[in-house]
Amino acid sequence: MRVLLAHKFFNLVGGAEVFVQETARILQENGHEVHFLTTGNPDDVDWSEAISPSQVTFVDPPEYDSGSPVRKLANLPKAIWSTQAKKVTADLLKKFQPDLLHCFAVHVHLSPSILAAAKEANIATVMTCNDYKHICPNYKLFHHGRVCEDCAGGKFFNAVKNRCAKDNYAHSVASALEAQFHASRNVYGKLVDHYTFSSDFMANKTIEFWPGREFSWSKLRNPFNSKDFTHSTEDDGYALYFGRLVEEKGVSLLLEAAKLCPDVPIKIVGDGPELERLQSTKRASNLDQVDFLGPVWGDALTPILKRARCIVVPSLWHENFPYVINQAFAVGRPVIGANRGGIPELVADGERGLVFKVEDVGSLAKALDTLNNSTKDAARMGQNAKLWSDETFSDQAYYTDLLSAYERAIHANSDHGG
Repeated sequence: MRVLLAHKFFNLVGGAEVFVQETARILQENGHEVHFLTTGNPDDVDWSEAISPSQVTFVDPPEYDSGSPVRKLANLPKAIWSTQAKKVTADLLKKFQPDLLHCFAVHVHLSPSILAAAKEANIATVMTCNDYKHICPNYKLFHHGRVCEDCAGGKFFNAVKNRCAKDNYAHSVASALEAQFHASRNVYGKLVDHYTFSSDFMANKTIEFWPGREFSWSKLRNPFNSKDFTHSTEDDGYALYFGRLVEEKGVSLLLEAAKLCPDVPIKIVGDGPELERLQSTKRASNLDQVDFLGPVWGDALTPILKRARCIVVPSLWHENFPYVINQAFAVGRPVIGANRGGIPELVADGERGLVFKVEDVGSLAKALDTLNNSTKDAARMGQNAKLWSDETFSDQAYYTDLLSAYERAIHANSDHGG
């Protein structure tokens, strides 16, 4: 099978890019041909033996976020529906002749116009949703510290009212116009044959936002080979957060909980726009048990992760399927996770960790105290996490689910006259 993978970035930026690159790896290792459609500069890519430059087609992204207001306005239509990206895609479909187009995050940089090119060429399409852009103008169902569903029912003007896109009026107007344009063309109803979601939460939220609409979907969890990692029995007793320091990740909530449980040592790995404010909170509240370790990634993070008592995922937004939970479970670490998005599905309160209520900081403090005071419970949950992870996450499991999604998309496209 030949598969065209479309995603806005090629270089690794975050979990979404890992998802795409791992999908390509697994496909190729099972004898399939892959080609990438993306944006960026090939000169900036650190090419590997797995993917050659001839397997990647780059499109120039719209410069909607820089320059004068006039220039931004002129580039807005390209961000909403890129005729250039559509033409490049159409030409690539003729050249590569894929059996299927698999889209990930294509909005703005590529735009859903590439779906139209596939539909006109009778190519089946799969869209993997790792965020909420298909139902929410700002991707997150979250802004200004709160979960938000104000745009449900196509009320996209609320995005402008709430200034929900980067707390910026111009960005919010652009995002609202984009959502309205795609809705008016029924992009997500007509141009996608099959959807995949990593969590039941995102699937059910999509169904809730699209009442009365029938669409084909299946669950496709993160590609992750859990058995590549060994179960660590080390335990230095600290709770660990690692990730971006941004508002929606809820690290501020973790510091509030730390005030209620001064005996729990906490380490925070990462950086981001919230770093200075969080460090200020630590100093003002005399949280001596909290250590900021900075951006420690790759092999340097491994020993810190393996010696933690537990991993904390205090997300304020409806996180779909955070890779940090994969990483934690694979080395036998239990997770204290927020009752948001797909997190409770993974943690399974009391089995592989503890779920706390975001609305109650005392709930998080209690969970921290519970695992701090019981190495036995922490070890039991960590063991459960590792066993479940090894059973659930492997290349073969992912490949089986991926092929099933592809087959359903091809079948749906055939039923629609493709």
